[in-house]
Amino acid sequence: MRALRNAGVDLRFIGRGGPQMKAVAGADFQNWIDKSGVLGLWEVIKHYGYFRRQFHETLHEIEASKPNAVVLIDYPGFNLRLARALSASAKATADKAKIIYYISPQVWAWNRGRIKKMARWLDLMLCIFPFEADLYNQSGLRTIFVGHPMIEQLRDRQPSPGYSSAGKIDIQRDSNLVGLFPGSRGREVRKIFPILIQTARELRQSKPKLRFEVAAASDELATGMEEMLAPPDRHLFGIKVGQTAEIMQRAVAGIVASGSATLEAAYFRMPFALIYKVAWPTYLAGRLLVKVKYLGMPNVLADKQVVREFIQHRARPKDLAKALAQLLDNPMARERMISEFDKIAVQLGELGASARAAKAILSEISS
Repeated sequence: MRALRNAGVDLRFIGRGGPQMKAVAGADFQNWIDKSGVLGLWEVIKHYGYFRRQFHETLHEIEASKPNAVVLIDYPGFNLRLARALSASAKATADKAKIIYYISPQVWAWNRGRIKKMARWLDLMLCIFPFEADLYNQSGLRTIFVGHPMIEQLRDRQPSPGYSSAGKIDIQRDSNLVGLFPGSRGREVRKIFPILIQTARELRQSKPKLRFEVAAASDELATGMEEMLAPPDRHLFGIKVGQTAEIMQRAVAGIVASGSATLEAAYFRMPFALIYKVAWPTYLAGRLLVKVKYLGMPNVLADKQVVREFIQHRARPKDLAKALAQLLDNPMARERMISEFDKIAVQLGELGASARAAKAILSEISS
């Protein structure tokens, strides 16, 4: 959105998103992130009425405002349905908005057959991984690889506007510091952080000098994590808000919840183990749908297990502690993992992803 603003074109934004998007767009934009940021099948079912209302309100808003383009960002459960509805309604009018999808839904992981349908709904796909562009273009969906926007944030020495965490810093790793990254949503933190606490206790039995820093995405999550700590443990854990990048560059190793933070850890060359735990209905539904060998994006991009994955019932403190101990005690294992991380980082593209995405959107509008 900032890159579009900087393109020198008179633009107006409407839509739904988070506070950073609203800060760029202004009063016509709705901040719905607190209610829409749910994770898991059961959570979506519980909030179905809310999402149904939001869906119809969004459709009416688009029909009333007649935008030049509708840019759908990630969030496939909502946005793919919206693309289909917009495509169907556009057939009856000459005033068709361009429908552009930015940050591809990972249908390659759970339903590749849907790509041909998406090609009928969408005018353009903008993806952040190079293998996605090849896959979508082969299926008839015009796709441009723009690179990963994360690189812009992570290469800056100072925080970008709207980001609380700085990029690369010049600092030595602390051989006694382990980073813990339990996720950015309350529900996943409640599932994962207790396991990380127990893992830390296991590690300290053989390595009593270890300390732990925990990345919290908000003050509210930090408060919740403080409350999960027993009084004897509190001096061992430093809970830091908005310092994910710094912790990843100071810690000698870490445990990271599945998500975009795994790519950040790879970019910052921090050896880690991956953890993932959700409600059982969500996990079982995922097992039926997902058709990829690996959950973590570093492993997906490498097409092999670079990082050990501890998923659902396998996320046991003793096993996690053993995996971390191997990374702490075996310099060669650490270096092998870091070498693979460097190869993965190259696949994320160069600086300028947002500018390339903005250029592609403006080009599509004018075509």
